[in-house]
Amino acid sequence: MVTSAEKMPTHLQEKISEVVTQLPSMEHGAVIQQILETLVRMIGREADRLDWKILNNTLQDMELGFQGFYPHRHTRKIAIFGSARTSGDHPDYQLAKSFAQRAAKQGFMVMTGAGPGIMEAGNEGAGADHSFGLNIQLPFEQGSNPIMENDPKLLTFKYFFTRKLFFLRECDALTVFPGGFGTQDEAFESLTLVQTGKAEPMPIVLIDHPGGNYWQGWDTYVRDHLLANGLISSDDPSLYVMTDNIDDAWAEITNYYRVFHSIRYVGDRLVIRLKSCLRAGALDELNQSFGDIVEAGKMEMTETLPEEQGDETAGFPRIVFRFNHRNFGRLQQFIRQINSLGEPCEATEHPEHK
Repeated sequence: MVTSAEKMPTHLQEKISEVVTQLPSMEHGAVIQQILETLVRMIGREADRLDWKILNNTLQDMELGFQGFYPHRHTRKIAIFGSARTSGDHPDYQLAKSFAQRAAKQGFMVMTGAGPGIMEAGNEGAGADHSFGLNIQLPFEQGSNPIMENDPKLLTFKYFFTRKLFFLRECDALTVFPGGFGTQDEAFESLTLVQTGKAEPMPIVLIDHPGGNYWQGWDTYVRDHLLANGLISSDDPSLYVMTDNIDDAWAEITNYYRVFHSIRYVGDRLVIRLKSCLRAGALDELNQSFGDIVEAGKMEMTETLPEEQGDETAGFPRIVFRFNHRNFGRLQQFIRQINSLGEPCEATEHPEHK
């Protein structure tokens, strides 16, 4: 009887053996080993062909996203969501186009779903060089808008969930223009992921054309039905900002990264990386104003933690504390407050860098 190992191509057997041998010396060898162990466990259990196809397609989607975004990992990106049905002469289209033009001019990149309407407006405004298009394979023909067609930064995913993962993983700000069910889904899921800590804090800006009431009506629903009935916390509306003015939208995004850089968890501690030091007395103000989000102890300024040595943010000042993992609306308020307490420095002039 011919075994599975005997059917495996020789070059693949050699490659697997080489990887296993090199694991101890690889930078991320421990994680790679866990992945391989998971695959080995799955091979030893009963599974349908469809299970393996889902796993294979998911891994291919992940490879596509990782490779596509890696060369641009140090440039902040803004996701633009909105209706695919918005015509080119609509005020929302023109506003999205102007917004994306400003993003590209200031060094940001934009990410859209690569379709028509608001998505095309975003890619048209930013231009292909400053754009990503995250397309989706559908049973019927799903082409991209003409701006992203044939561009290497047009990434076509098999699954909606992997596509959405990369939208939230890669974007540093999220802007939402008026749209239908899909736009509402993207807005609510993004808010849910930030509210629950499954996505990093970021500015979420809901943009309407001057005089429009799309987001005002949406906000009324959120406050009258969700907030009033105790279905969200009183601080959750702080997760988003509404505006019909591009200048206000830009102020929210660029000010958000004036001092704040990023977060990570080290054990049970939340680490807030800063692009500049805080002014004298600022930490005391933060402990007094935001002590309610600290589980135990208090906020402290530290240098790079031992667990972060070799990190690209090594050398950045840090605020470290034990976050209660509940009040993410308050955490959003906390980050905005940090950005008003920093000492001026060169780094604050480039919010598009990370």
